[in-house]
Amino acid sequence: MHLPRPKSLRLRLVLGATLLATVAVLASQAVGYTVLDSWLRDRVDQQLRDFHLPQRAYRDAVSPDGFPEHVRDADMLPTDFQVRFYDASGGLRDEALGQEGGAGPELPLRAEELDTSEGGLATVPADSGGGNWRVLRVAGPGGVQAVVGLPLATVEGATSELLWLDLGLLAVTVGGLVVLGHGVVRVALRPLTRTERTAQRIAAGDLWLSLSDTDPRTEIGYLGSVLNTMLERLREALRQSAESKERLRRFVADAGHELRTPLTSIQGFAELTSRSEELTAEEQQEAQRLIAQNAERMNVLIDDLVLLAKLGREPSYGHDPVDLLSAAADAVAAAAVSCPDRAVHLEPLRGPGAGQAEGEAFEKVEALGDPHRLRQVVGNLLTNALTHATAGTPVTVRVGTALAGPSAGGCERTGRTAGSPPLRSGEHICVVEVADEGPGLAEEDASRVFERFYRTDVSRYRDQGGSGLGLAIASVVAESHGGRVELDTVPGGGSTFRLVLPAHRREGAA
Repeated sequence: MHLPRPKSLRLRLVLGATLLATVAVLASQAVGYTVLDSWLRDRVDQQLRDFHLPQRAYRDAVSPDGFPEHVRDADMLPTDFQVRFYDASGGLRDEALGQEGGAGPELPLRAEELDTSEGGLATVPADSGGGNWRVLRVAGPGGVQAVVGLPLATVEGATSELLWLDLGLLAVTVGGLVVLGHGVVRVALRPLTRTERTAQRIAAGDLWLSLSDTDPRTEIGYLGSVLNTMLERLREALRQSAESKERLRRFVADAGHELRTPLTSIQGFAELTSRSEELTAEEQQEAQRLIAQNAERMNVLIDDLVLLAKLGREPSYGHDPVDLLSAAADAVAAAAVSCPDRAVHLEPLRGPGAGQAEGEAFEKVEALGDPHRLRQVVGNLLTNALTHATAGTPVTVRVGTALAGPSAGGCERTGRTAGSPPLRSGEHICVVEVADEGPGLAEEDASRVFERFYRTDVSRYRDQGGSGLGLAIASVVAESHGGRVELDTVPGGGSTFRLVLPAHRREGAA
C-alpha cells in the first residue's frame, strides 16, 4: 500500500521539514539515550571491578558453620552490593553477604551455567520484584568462586525517565514544527502565491499583466523574470499577428480598390463602344484607347503583386558582384530619355562616414547580389522621386561607400524611416541615394511609405503614377540582400531615399 502524496506544495514542504526535523530529533535522542545508558552501566561495572573481598570470606562461605554471626551482621559491604558463592564443586551456596530480606540476583545452581563471557561480567534478572542485576564472577582460593552483584534499578530508572522525557520533547517539537512551519512556508511562498494569482488573471484573458516578483537572486524571482520574458514574446507575437491581419485586410481592400477602378472604367467604356451607332469614329477610338490604358494599368498592378509574392517566396538571390555605380548611371540615362524636362544629376557620395573626400572622382561601388533585382531597386527609387517631386525640381543620385552609422546611413536616427532592421554600426556599406528638393513628407506619411499600396495623395486614382507598390518591392529586395531602403525627410526640406547594402570586399582588400 502506498500513502497518498499531498498535492499542495505548502503541505509537502511542511511535512518534509517536519519529517526531517523528527528524524534529527530522534537521532539525537537515540544517541543521548545510548550514551547515558552506556555511561551508567560502565560506572556499575567499574564499581564491581573495584570491589575486593577478604580471603577469609571465601573460607567462611564454604565452612560447615558458614559466616560467623558478627561477620554476617557487620557492615562489611557497601550499600546495594550482594555477594553469593560457588563451592569448589561448582554448586551454589546458600550463604550470602549483603542486605538481607531484599531482592538479589537470580543465579543458576551450577557455576558453569552462569554466562560471564564479558570479562567475568553478566546481566541477570532479579530473583524477585523485577529488574536486573549486574554481576561479576571472581575466582577465590581453593576453587571457590564469588559472584558480586549490583542492582541496575538506578540505571534503568534514569534511562526510563530520559526516554519519557525524549518522547514528550519529540511530541512538542513535531507539533511546533507543524504549526510554525506552516506559517513560515506560507510567508516564504507569498511571492509564489502572487505569481499564481497573476497567472490566473492572465489565463482569464488579461494578457497585458506582468509578474511583479522578478528578483533573479531567488528561484521564484528568476521564474517570474523568465515568465515575463515569455509573456512579452507572446504579446509581441499577438501584436504581430494582429498587425499581420490588419495588413492583410488593408492589402485586400487596397488591391480590390486598385483593381476595381480600372475594371469599372473598362466596363463603362466597353458598354459605351457597344453602342457604336451612337458614337463618332473619334469617340470610339478614344474609348478603345482608354480601355487599353486601363487594361495595361491592371496588367502592371497584377505584375507587381505577382512580383511581391515571388520575392517573398524566393529563398535566396544571386551572389554576383554588382556595380551599383553602373546601375545608377543606367537609371539616370533612362530617366533623361523618359523625362527630358527634368534635371537628374549623378554625383559621388560625400559627407561624414563616406569613403570619398571632397574633390575625388567616382569610386567603384560593388555589392553582392542579384544584378537584375538591385537595378530594379535603383530604378524604382529614381522613378518614385521623379513621380512625386514637384515639377521642375532637380533630382540628385549619389553613389559611394561608407561606414554604417547615423550620418552615412544603415543605422537608426531621429527622422529616419526604414522598412527593414538596421545594419551593424561601423560596417562597410554601399550607398545609393536619391534626393530631391521637393516639399518632403509629413511624419505620418513617412512612417507608412514602405507599406504596400500606400500613397501620400488623397485620391485613390491618378492618370499617372504608380500603384504604391514600388517602394514595398524595393524594401523587400534590399532586405533579402542583407541591406535596407531608408528615408530621410523633413517637411519642406525634400526627401532622400537611400539604398544601403553590405559592401563586397575582395580577398586581400584593406
